Amino acid sequence: MTRVGISIHDSLFVADPARRRGLLDLAVQAGLDHFCVADHVSFHDGTGFDGLTAAGAALCSQDALPLLVGIYLLGLRHPMLAARQLASLSQLAPGRLVLGVGVGGEDRREISNSGVDPATRGRRLDETLLLMRRLATGEVIDHKGEFFTLEQASIRPAPEPPVPLVIGGRGEAAIRRTARYGDGWLGIFCTARRFAQTREAIAEAAAAHGRAIPGWYGLNVWCGLDREAARARELLDQRLRALYCLPYEKFQHVAPVGTPAQVAEWLAPFVGQAEHITLVPASSSPEAGIEHAAQVREHLRAGASAGLN
Repeated sequence: MTRVGISIHDSLFVADPARRRGLLDLAVQAGLDHFCVADHVSFHDGTGFDGLTAAGAALCSQDALPLLVGIYLLGLRHPMLAARQLASLSQLAPGRLVLGVGVGGEDRREISNSGVDPATRGRRLDETLLLMRRLATGEVIDHKGEFFTLEQASIRPAPEPPVPLVIGGRGEAAIRRTARYGDGWLGIFCTARRFAQTREAIAEAAAAHGRAIPGWYGLNVWCGLDREAARARELLDQRLRALYCLPYEKFQHVAPVGTPAQVAEWLAPFVGQAEHITLVPASSSPEAGIEHAAQVREHLRAGASAGLN
């Protein structure tokens, strides 16, 4: 059964605890299956939001739903520090966190200004993932690599259960990275056909590496949601221009707009491929986004049930 959640990081960063809790409770009551927060250090005009800080705020403000961080720019962080943060979050909310990670790249200055050479960010992320997996065991490790040197390093208590690490991104690098290091894959700006092809390629690559096939597959999808389709398109265009400095037309084949029924129809081909769908809604208000996202979920569930009958 495909689970449908909502991205809520913009709603979290307000100086009103009651409003934060109210929005999270509203999403729970609406029947959504999970929350998602994003991560940027300094994107384009300096916009940012720390993904693990947001995760802590959401997890400690409600006890009902799991949370996905997607995508956390892990390659810009030191693995010891990131492993400690995950262990601490796991103590606060065991079994409720999934960490999606990626290399970034839409704004290369975000990477270079964080002290990372954009040309090496992929290799740095690979080494970080290797160390994160070793540190997650709680064992004492030694490591001397291209980017990091650790001596008698350990992170205790180890997360229990372990925090799943799912790989974000597109193309061959994401497939290889998921097959070697990931517990799953998180797609974005992706057609249903490409999603299915990537999932198949990951399974083949994992088998070639002698690893079990990753079992977690998700999709983050920007969408314009409103009772009027034209207004939904306008709302998403505004959001994409503000964040990516690009018009909606650049995303229209991978970012649906319309009523909840229309967006659910666009998402229907992903059901059965993506077990976790996160809506990143552009709506007239956070409350409206939650309401419309819940309606998308209902339409997808109804469609899946009809297909089984």
